[in-house]
Amino acid sequence: MANKLFVGSLAWSATDDDLANFFSDAGTVVSAKVIVDRETNRSKGFGFVEMSSDEEAKAAIDKLNGKDLNGRPVAVSEARPQAPRD
Repeated sequence: MANKLFVGSLAWSATDDDLANFFSDAGTVVSAKVIVDRETNRSKGFGFVEMSSDEEAKAAIDKLNGKDLNGRPVAVSEARPQAPRD
């Protein structure tokens, strides 16, 4: 398992700091990033969190998947590599 996680169903108001604080309960957060639209600078409703170890990443999935962040239940799963674009 990789230590990078995909976080979906984020509230539009969620920030990088919100993600980092939310995931800090499960272990050491290396990075937390909400993905934003380049043109509007508005959240796309998902982000990525990198934990310091595979064990912490698994613990974060088990502990935080379906839990509320800023009033919305988030979907936490292992991040998959980005598909190649044409």
